[in-house]
Amino acid sequence: MRNILITGGAGFIGANFIRYWVDRHPGDRMVNLDALTYAGNPENLAAIDTLPVYRFVHGDINDRQCLEEVFAGEAIDTVVHFAAESHVDRSILGPDAFIRTNVHGTFTLLEAAKAAWGDFAGGQRFLHVSTDEVYGSLEAGAPAFTETHAYAPNSPYSASKAASDHLVRAYHRTYGMPVLTTNCSNNYGPYQFPEKLIPLTILNALEGKPIPVYGDGRTIRDWLYVEDHCNGIETVLEGGRPGEVYNIGGINEWQNIDIVHLICDRLDELQPGAAPYREQVTFVTDRPGHDRRYAIDAGKMQRELGWSPRHDFASGIEQTIRWYLDNRDWCDRMRSGEYQNYYRKQYGRQA
Repeated sequence: MRNILITGGAGFIGANFIRYWVDRHPGDRMVNLDALTYAGNPENLAAIDTLPVYRFVHGDINDRQCLEEVFAGEAIDTVVHFAAESHVDRSILGPDAFIRTNVHGTFTLLEAAKAAWGDFAGGQRFLHVSTDEVYGSLEAGAPAFTETHAYAPNSPYSASKAASDHLVRAYHRTYGMPVLTTNCSNNYGPYQFPEKLIPLTILNALEGKPIPVYGDGRTIRDWLYVEDHCNGIETVLEGGRPGEVYNIGGINEWQNIDIVHLICDRLDELQPGAAPYREQVTFVTDRPGHDRRYAIDAGKMQRELGWSPRHDFASGIEQTIRWYLDNRDWCDRMRSGEYQNYYRKQYGRQA
C-alpha cells in the first residue's frame, strides 16, 4: 500500500492517471493536489470523488506550508508530479506562469519531499512527469529521442520543463532523493482540454467553425494514448531505477494535417455535416519557434521494464472521437470565458 500525492490530478493526464490507478490499486491512498487553473476540472474525477481512498486538496505546489501539511497529514511516501503549465502557445503569450509553476513549483515540491522523507529509508518514490519537447526539434529521418539526447528546448514551456528536469536530477545526485523522470510524447484521449489539436479539430468540425492548422500542417508529432501513458508511469513507479530517465512514447509519428484529415473523414462517417469537414480546414500563421518534429525512442522502457503501448492509433483515435461525441456537455462547460479569451488572442475569432 502506498500513500500517493498526485500534483495536478484534476488535469487531463493527471485525472486519467488517478482513475487508472484506483482501478488497478484499490488499496492505495490517493491525494490529489491541484490549483484548479483553467485546465483543472474536479468534474474529471466525479466518479471517484466519494471513495474513502481519495482526497482532493485545493492547493498550489508553490505553497510550502500546504505541501508540508499534506506530506505530514497523509504520510505521503510517493509523489507523481504532473502539475505544470503545459501549452506551448500559452507560454508564448505569457511565460511568467510557466516559470513560476514548472520551475519554482517543482523546486518547492522537491524541498517539501526532502524535508518530509529525511534519509529516504522508507522506500519513497518521486516521479516527475516531463515531455519530449525538452529535446528540441528533429530533422526528417533523424533518429528518435533517447534518454541521452542533448536538451535543446525552443519555447518558454519546454525551457521551463527542462529546468525542472535538471532540478529533479540534481536532487538525486546531491541529496540521494529517489527520483524518477519520464519524458512522454503528445498525449491524446478522453478529458483533454479543448484547446489541444485533437479535441479542437473534433469540436470545431462539428460546430461548423474553421479548423486552424499551423503553417503548412507538416509538423510531426509522436502520439501516445493517455491510458498507455498511465500504464507507462505505473511501470516506471514499480520497476524503474532511482535517478533514471525513461522515455514513454507511442511509437506513432503523424503529420498534424494527416491527423486533422483523419478526424474529418471519420466524423463524415459518424456524424456527417452539410459538406465534408475537410472543407473547414484553415491554415493559419505558424507559431514562433515551432519545432518541426518530435519522435520518442521507447527502447529503454521495452528493454528494462518490458513496457510497450497497448493501443494502436486506429483504436485510440476511434475511442477518443467517440468520447468527444458522447460528452459535448463536458466540452461546453470546459470552454468557459477564459478559454474564449485565449482563443481570440490565438486565432482572432470566437471559439
